[in-house]
Amino acid sequence: MIYVSPSLLSADFTNLEKEIKSCEESGADYLHLDIMDGHFVPNITFGPFIVEFCKKISKLPLDVHLMIEKPENYIEKFAKAGADIIVIHAESTVHIHRQIQLIKSLGIKAGIALNPATSVEFLDYIIDDLDLVLFMSVNPGFSGQSFIPSTLDKIDQFNIYYQDRLKEDFLIQVDGGVNDKTHKLLTERGVNMLVSGNYFFKHPNRKEAIRILKS
Repeated sequence: MIYVSPSLLSADFTNLEKEIKSCEESGADYLHLDIMDGHFVPNITFGPFIVEFCKKISKLPLDVHLMIEKPENYIEKFAKAGADIIVIHAESTVHIHRQIQLIKSLGIKAGIALNPATSVEFLDYIIDDLDLVLFMSVNPGFSGQSFIPSTLDKIDQFNIYYQDRLKEDFLIQVDGGVNDKTHKLLTERGVNMLVSGNYFFKHPNRKEAIRILKS
């Protein structure tokens, strides 16, 4: 099963409710919400109020990606706003295990994101507690970037190291440059959750975009 999670970062925020409904009607499985603080990444997006808005108007589960420093200060706020998954960055906090425990204690799926230059070996002592690993295939901060090819080698390495330790419903997610040319390279390596921003929202037929990504 391949899941598609459109990234609202690429949506038209002047028609946000319509854009979210379009995700539902197109057959998306999740909504991906990129939270940026202007410190961990060079951009600022939105806070818990947008997550709360999405929860009110959509039945799709919310996949919340915290690209922020010290996520421990905000995890409970995003949980309360309606997040179904919270992903924090390996590079963003000192006590990563404590934050994963906090997320799971709130009844939410917990994930770790790895920047392009972060080794998969970081996961050695945390993989058994995770529900999801997110491979950033671009440097985080802006939509519309090109896919970094070395991501494929990194996923191969992840599979060698950890395949036997993953739960049956474990999610392997990739975010950045996911489109009709890169999706197959990912899914053939076991990636089962694709985050799509520009490709999905700029496609003339979004239902067809979902079909292609899942094919």
